[in-house]
Amino acid sequence: MQSYAALQDGDQEESGVMIHVVESRARWNHIDDLDSFFSRMYRYHQKHGFYCMMLQEALELCQFVFVVFFTTFLLHCIDYRILFKEVPTNSTKVTMADVIYSPQECKSHFGLFTWIALCIAAIVWTLRLIRGVYHMFHFWDIKQFFNTALDVADSELDNLTWHEIQTRVRNVQLEQQMCIHKRELSELDIYHRILRQQNYMVAMANKCLLPPRLRLPFVGEVVYWTRSLRHNIYFLLFWGPWAPFENPWHLRENYRKPNMRHELSKQLARHVLWLALANLVFAPLVFIWQILYAFFNYAEVIKREPGSLGVRNWSLYGRLYLRHFNELDHELNARLNRAHRPATKYLSAFSSPMATVFARSFAFMCGAVLAVLLLLTVYDEDVLSVEHVLTMMTLLGASVAVCRALIPDETMAWCPETLLANVLAHTHYLPSGWKNQAHTTRVRSEFQQLFQIRVVGVLEELLSPLITPYLLWRHIYPRTLDFVDFYRNFTVSVVGVGDVCSFAQMDVRKHGNPDWQGGYTSVAAAPNQYTQAEDGKTELSLMHFKLTNPSWHPPPEAQQFVEAVERESSLIMPHSEGELYTNADLTDSSIRGDAYRLEGPLNSNIENMSLSTLYLHDRHYRQAGSRYRRPAEETTPLLRSN
Repeated sequence: MQSYAALQDGDQEESGVMIHVVESRARWNHIDDLDSFFSRMYRYHQKHGFYCMMLQEALELCQFVFVVFFTTFLLHCIDYRILFKEVPTNSTKVTMADVIYSPQECKSHFGLFTWIALCIAAIVWTLRLIRGVYHMFHFWDIKQFFNTALDVADSELDNLTWHEIQTRVRNVQLEQQMCIHKRELSELDIYHRILRQQNYMVAMANKCLLPPRLRLPFVGEVVYWTRSLRHNIYFLLFWGPWAPFENPWHLRENYRKPNMRHELSKQLARHVLWLALANLVFAPLVFIWQILYAFFNYAEVIKREPGSLGVRNWSLYGRLYLRHFNELDHELNARLNRAHRPATKYLSAFSSPMATVFARSFAFMCGAVLAVLLLLTVYDEDVLSVEHVLTMMTLLGASVAVCRALIPDETMAWCPETLLANVLAHTHYLPSGWKNQAHTTRVRSEFQQLFQIRVVGVLEELLSPLITPYLLWRHIYPRTLDFVDFYRNFTVSVVGVGDVCSFAQMDVRKHGNPDWQGGYTSVAAAPNQYTQAEDGKTELSLMHFKLTNPSWHPPPEAQQFVEAVERESSLIMPHSEGELYTNADLTDSSIRGDAYRLEGPLNSNIENMSLSTLYLHDRHYRQAGSRYRRPAEETTPLLRSN
């Protein structure tokens, strides 16, 4: 009572401010769904704030309307007979009014399929509008959290690293207790919340449960992983009403019981079949939409830069395979952006003799014809008015550009081991079978699945609506028991976080490999291939997470391992003759850019991670020696018991 009286007697303006601050901050006490909250918080930081995000949502809705109505306009509202002069007109010059039908005539051309498509498009647009409004309310709440609790204005977002935002969030936890199950939140707790589902996917890819692999005639094994298939898998395993997770942070109790595995497998198999059937029903409409979107998105780019589809990018499978446990999107993007140039140089070192001979001859002939047409155009520009001349020049220019891309650079020194080592310094992962085989066609072909030509990715996305139902039925349906066993064997409960993938704990004793540790831990990892992460995923993920979060305090065994690797890698450079990592270029090959894109704090040294990576791979290669072990394959059974 005495304190209350003193407060009433004090400065009224100051008292009002104090009451206002406490009231606003009280909103962040005991947040029910911290997974969604932290995920929105991360997205808010990476997408530059509320107004930028809402502008993107609005423009995406407008873009959807534009694609639907512009396609309808092209199909039903243009008189192509007059446009192509198949029908004579009263005037010598064709105008827009002559070509475009009136609204009544345009509407009269609509068929049953058009009306059905427009109705479906209207329903989809309405659902997207509802989703946009839903996002608006949630991200407005996130805006208040940033502006009030974190004291960060939207204009300052690009100037702050994620590490700085995360530090402020941890301080707010101490004041407001957003999570009531524990007083302090560690960096790993926040990452677990944001990346709970992604960590499961990375672990499944590491144990070869995903993605599906197809064996095609004359091509061999192809890893097929597209956005459409990925969304279906997420819906099946995480988002759907019958998914193994009953809420974002808790696995259904039945999945923990070994005696329920067969029953759960049958239930999951039924859900896979229903999902495959739904994909099959909507495949025609989705396929048409994919074609339209690809045409509108790439047509102008191809005309302006014919060689753009030949540029290589990291495939979706590559991003999944190369991702560390507990690695956020911007951290993964930063690594792969640095690896882009070395990866391009590595693949450019290979060439097909037959393709080179063909490209030289074809480029010569196309270039000769193009040169003549250009000279004629310079002499008399009326040449361009001749039918199909402009089209011919465009096609000839594109052909010459493609042929030149197939001709290797004869001045480049051919040293594939060093080139692949430069890639490894940034990607951090390398299948065991690639060591000392960087010069072979097999390694090049497998690497191309990680770093594919853009046109291949476009074709995969176009065909995805047709192939996804088959993959769900043929590859996911038979393996539902493996998914059930995976959840049971590799799920642990963490206080204040919930159920997470045990691989994401980065426990070098439980999921590490002795060949990657070299006796650096007090308790050696159990020599069990089924519980060990492949390709040193546990050890490398631990090193990367500690680098990007230097204030994080790992368990004693993990801390001992990290300190030993950092100490040894700083003293011993890989130097053994003939190994893959010799003479690797550890320098950063990209501009780091804005603060919000940076890995870790501003003063973090990315070269230390590259050096540790090469050192660990070198140690693993020397430790394993001739004891080469085949990596986990798609047919490898998972543990059947706890």
